[in-house]
Amino acid sequence: MSVVVDAPQKVVNQDYRWTLNFGPQHPATHTTLRLVLQIEGETVVGAIPDIGYLHSGFEKIGEHLNYNQYVAVTDRMNYISPLANNVAWHQAVESLIGLQLPKRCQYIRVILAELARVSDHLLSCGAMALDTGAFTAFLYAFNQREVLYGIFETLCGARFTTSYSRVGGLMYDATPEFIRQVKQFVKDFPKVYSEITRLLNRNRIFVERTKGIGILTKEQAINRSVTGPIARASGVTRDLRKDQPYLAYPDFDFKVICSNGGDCFHRYLVRMLEIEESMKIVEQAINNLPEGPVNVDPEERAILPSKDKVYNTIEGLITHFEVVMTNRGLQAPKAEHYDAIEAPNGELGFYIVGDGSDKAYRARCRPPSYIHFALFPDMMKGHTISDVVAVLGSLNIIAAELDR
Repeated sequence: MSVVVDAPQKVVNQDYRWTLNFGPQHPATHTTLRLVLQIEGETVVGAIPDIGYLHSGFEKIGEHLNYNQYVAVTDRMNYISPLANNVAWHQAVESLIGLQLPKRCQYIRVILAELARVSDHLLSCGAMALDTGAFTAFLYAFNQREVLYGIFETLCGARFTTSYSRVGGLMYDATPEFIRQVKQFVKDFPKVYSEITRLLNRNRIFVERTKGIGILTKEQAINRSVTGPIARASGVTRDLRKDQPYLAYPDFDFKVICSNGGDCFHRYLVRMLEIEESMKIVEQAINNLPEGPVNVDPEERAILPSKDKVYNTIEGLITHFEVVMTNRGLQAPKAEHYDAIEAPNGELGFYIVGDGSDKAYRARCRPPSYIHFALFPDMMKGHTISDVVAVLGSLNIIAAELDR
């Protein structure tokens, strides 16, 4: 009697690769971000950014709202530093039209853009510290952001959605109370800043979780159109405030902060040192704030005349009527133009096509987060899951800038 014995099956090594969803609802994403991670054990071997959870459509909205109405949408693009977005949009419109702003308006816009940079960097560094286990530094940073929100509220009545700038000027002139609060902030902030740096710069846990993690080389930064603190942390010495000066930035003395580290820790350091330079600019601007109007001449038909002129002069009343009710108001030429500013996260630019009306025929935006989020897959390969929060925090992605 013969017995048939089955041949032993050959054991094939299985590729133990798992899919892990990181977000869109996750305490370390801070907003509606989704990452589809491919992991082998604790090691990330692939990462796919998945965008489009806000359905904002802000570029198409720019073709339906007039140039002043659209400023409310720019607040929502980056709700961390909305004043910088306000300035970027209206600077592009003013460049298209050919308007020259009064000196006082330029100084106030510079002050607000730099305070917005301080606010944005405080959130970025504070949240990055929180994600890597440093809770105290986060509290220091957010306490100062509350002070800044109080200053913004004094100026325009809003904390987050400021909508402060206008084509050819500003919603309101800076009040004496606003100037006093800014000077007080300039005086008080250095003490808190030193506390944050003392808590983090030599913190062993924070340093070991960020140094050598998520390295971006100078060549990679240039080839992938990276701008702002992320590029400067990789050795790219580019800053639009110096390379393509706008507003009153040539009047101020400040340095462009750069590093060659290219990792999460050096992106943190660059942002913290940029805060110091921003405070220098704010101090110079607030102490030398020029007198004069904050809006262009009403005869330009780009901005409404003051209420005093509307109520008490026939010329003011007629100008108000023509700007609001007729086609003699703000009209952009039939041309196309691109302009950009050095926003807290990098180059924020707007491309506008005018058709002779008070609305853009085409409006497109170049938000820094849209470019920087594409860096994530390559930066994460070979790192562990715990490094995801450090890399994501160092990039400071704002989800509202990702949606088209």
